[in-house]
Amino acid sequence: MSTENPEPGTAPLSGADALALAAAVLDAQPFSRLIGARVTRFAPGDAVLELDVRDELLQQNGFLHGGVLSYAADNALTFAGGTVLGPSVLTGGFTIEYLRPARGVRLSARAHVVEHTRRRALCRCDLVMADAEGGETTVAAAQGVITFTGR
Repeated sequence: MSTENPEPGTAPLSGADALALAAAVLDAQPFSRLIGARVTRFAPGDAVLELDVRDELLQQNGFLHGGVLSYAADNALTFAGGTVLGPSVLTGGFTIEYLRPARGVRLSARAHVVEHTRRRALCRCDLVMADAEGGETTVAAAQGVITFTGR
């Protein structure tokens, strides 16, 4: 899933090719298909994951469930880390801070690489809800370490 050269002599992926590969990786995750997640940006150092809000993803008070926010942060962080570490990555750990109730029609998890070595990437993610009029509100923020597995 990397946009960098995975092996000597191979061309790096960029633009639409990189986004198509990231979309295929996401589509290989049954849970991601279940909730309707999609990758809308996959470029060196950052990734954006989006999903449309529907009733099945809400908690009892009508807000987007915190587990859905955590899922989106985890995957967006990992995809962002993969842009600099390559496709063999896993989340080493992350924290999330819920700032306000998540209300709206679409969630956007916007992750970027803060710093990285050859084996680890520190990434941050803003979780932003869009309303029906296009207004946006940051509802949570996450930070995590993505680890190269060497496979």
